[in-house]
Amino acid sequence: MSVESLFPRLEPLLHKVQKPIQYVGGELNSTVKDWDEATVRWALMYPDAYEVGLPNQGVQILYEILNELPETLAERTYAVWPDLEALMRAERVPQFTVDGHRPVRAFDVLGVSFATELGYTNMLTALDLAGIPLRAAERTDEDPIVLAGGHAAFNPEPIADFLDAAVLGDGEQIVIAISEVLREWKEEGSPGGRDEVLMRLASSGGVYVPKFYDVEYHPDGRVKRVVPNRPGVPSRVFKHTVMDLDEWPYPKKPLVPLAETVHERFSVEIFRGCTRGCRFCQAGMITRPVRERSITTIGDMVEVGIKESGFSEVGLLSLSSADHSEITDVTKGLADRYEGSQIGLSLPSTRVDAFNIDLANELSRNGRRSGLTFAPEGGSERMRKVINKMVTEEDLIRTVTTAYGQGWRQVKLYFMCGLPTEEDVDVLAIADLAKRVIKAGREATGSKDIRCTVSIGGFVPKPHTPFQWAAQCDHETVDRRLRELRDAMRADKEYGKAIGYRYHDGKPSIVEGLLSRGDRRVGAVIRTVWEDGGRFDGWSEHFSYDRWMAAAERALAGEPVDVAWYTTRERDEHEVLPWDHLDAGLDREWLWQDWQDALGDIEVEDCRWTPCYDCGVCPTMGTEIQIGPTGKKLLPLTVL
Repeated sequence: MSVESLFPRLEPLLHKVQKPIQYVGGELNSTVKDWDEATVRWALMYPDAYEVGLPNQGVQILYEILNELPETLAERTYAVWPDLEALMRAERVPQFTVDGHRPVRAFDVLGVSFATELGYTNMLTALDLAGIPLRAAERTDEDPIVLAGGHAAFNPEPIADFLDAAVLGDGEQIVIAISEVLREWKEEGSPGGRDEVLMRLASSGGVYVPKFYDVEYHPDGRVKRVVPNRPGVPSRVFKHTVMDLDEWPYPKKPLVPLAETVHERFSVEIFRGCTRGCRFCQAGMITRPVRERSITTIGDMVEVGIKESGFSEVGLLSLSSADHSEITDVTKGLADRYEGSQIGLSLPSTRVDAFNIDLANELSRNGRRSGLTFAPEGGSERMRKVINKMVTEEDLIRTVTTAYGQGWRQVKLYFMCGLPTEEDVDVLAIADLAKRVIKAGREATGSKDIRCTVSIGGFVPKPHTPFQWAAQCDHETVDRRLRELRDAMRADKEYGKAIGYRYHDGKPSIVEGLLSRGDRRVGAVIRTVWEDGGRFDGWSEHFSYDRWMAAAERALAGEPVDVAWYTTRERDEHEVLPWDHLDAGLDREWLWQDWQDALGDIEVEDCRWTPCYDCGVCPTMGTEIQIGPTGKKLLPLTVL
């Protein structure tokens, strides 16, 4: 039975809201398939505004893959701003997709991709607007399966009550497998209803269904154990890993936004995973092992993506793009291929010790020379050993000196505050480092027209990292250290005016920490915040620390835990962590030992170039590190 478009009901509301164009759809390369010709229908959601959600690589890739399947369709939905939310409630217009403007509740699956935990309240808004019960236990066969993915899904416990299922890891193959399970179940007449199809998904060990697991607690609040509550449900759920990225060259037809978005470029993921071993970095841990795309596949993807989208900037993405084994050949080949054109290249993520000026010159050959960004993360040499960020002060000074000498005039340095074992002196060392950068630039250029911007974020311990046991620094200490750092830089008469300073206060980090390492009891906090008006918590103008703290006090009043218990408390080795039954492939004993090494300021090498140090991923996941060089070159394009 066809589902009609909601646009005739939505359109009269749009002149009353800000940025109405974000809700109209029709972007270049968007897809609207015939509803009746599809057996399985997905609504894919990025739980933030259109301007943030549309460029998201994960959603774009899954959107394209699903729409290539003959009996499957996929459409997109994003969080609506509060002005439209109020009008939709008043006029009873439900949550809609931007492609066909179909009601989200009519789909078989609502797949929500969480890059950050601060999107949880936006998911609740979308569910409520769609007419889908917030609690999974209250849904019927008429409701879609609510499925979470993305990095935050590696600990979905805080939103377990709201989810039907979660998927860990790479999505390309598992969304096809899920679609096939749903197709077979529907063609059989949907036997057993919702429980039956969830059981089919869960029994494979590749889809986590929270309702099939019971959580028991100790009297002091710690998790005692998480166990399956019915036969056939595996005790552990494993992440998915795509091993040959060359077989998945997506997106082939990138979406071109109608409204302004946070990234206006075509992005190619040149490799996935990272083995640098930065102890704070969840993305680096959960995406192991490293799998590179070949230089020829990268070249083909860039050629096709530019042709299909018209973008004039190409971003070469990964967690540390300069670490690709053929990055020099990739950048030179692309720069040669597009020399004299309007095509610009960028590496959004670059390590100090993997950067060289030849690489930078290739990236700026077409005349685009923006500022350079590096992330030492820790201000002092000791802190960088603690976090395993093997970058020395001399590495940084040598690199920026060369950059300034080659014509760059602005460098941005990114740090974190509140790291484990951090002391005041470690943060104040950032000021000394920034001054050395300015001094080196002036000496290299003979000019005072040199800028350095220091940007600092609060550290949040994440699941599946060596710091998952660490006590988070309280926001009062973080804020005090950041004020003292600001004053130290401003007080310097010689260099202070040349140093820019951007920082985020410590309060949002505490909320993110609560959500990051929380268990199912935190779900009540999220719902209370949402009921109190919490929306767009990732946006400073909408975030309210006081609202979160008041909600936590009410929601956790009958529990032996509070916000500090989840955040600023250190865990011991044998405590059962809420996500221990969700397997990212990392050996728990290895993570614990790496945590102990951090406390001893001991560094660990990158296993791409050294012998294996037994993190556990390759044997556990049946995977292996895949790197070049391939020995191939990018050939010039043939002009027809």
